Amino acid sequence: MRIRVAVPTELLLLQDIERAAGEAFRPLGMAEIADDDPLPLDVLESYRRAGRAWVAVDATDRPVAYLLTDTVDGAAHIEQVSVHPDAARRGVGRALIEHLAGTAREQGLTALTLTTFAEVPWNAPYYTRLGFRRLDEGDPALTGGLRAIARAEAAHGLAAWPRVCMRRELTPADAGGPAETAGPRAAAGPRTATAPCAVGPQRPLSPPRTAPAAPPSAPSR
Repeated sequence: MRIRVAVPTELLLLQDIERAAGEAFRPLGMAEIADDDPLPLDVLESYRRAGRAWVAVDATDRPVAYLLTDTVDGAAHIEQVSVHPDAARRGVGRALIEHLAGTAREQGLTALTLTTFAEVPWNAPYYTRLGFRRLDEGDPALTGGLRAIARAEAAHGLAAWPRVCMRRELTPADAGGPAETAGPRAAAGPRTATAPCAVGPQRPLSPPRTAPAAPPSAPSR
């Protein structure tokens, strides 16, 4: 599995990947999340132009997953991670996150952050296994930027399910450069309500997603 930057002709495919990944939430009674529209093409294009849209591709160079990132308070913030169900449980999501970790470290960023569902198995629990920790109220690492993201997501209905903000410090080990191959199974960004945080694009979304213990794919948030 190779990771590279997205190209313009792949943006429609990225939308399809997000739709397919979102279906994992439907069995949890979160139809609103499964039915939520993917990010608009102009938003995806803005990430692509800025070099902040990465895709994991299969042997035919076709994207099967993607990651969007912003820089928030000196950290690389994971805005979106979506993995197509057909590529689930192959470490694709993890590979994308490790790729970002290497790139962020080289850019002098101090950490990775995200917001996600606290109780979705492939969200907060998964990120914990990847070295992220939850940021409770009062934690100095819960920065103004993360709080603003949490407030915006809550205003869009994402706080209907428990969500959390999470952070992973970047260490010298992360400086080995972007990953070229995928690790364990891919993950989606969970969201919990301990601190007002959530991972995912800033758009009028339906309530967040929560998924079964063995998701067909790894959506993000």
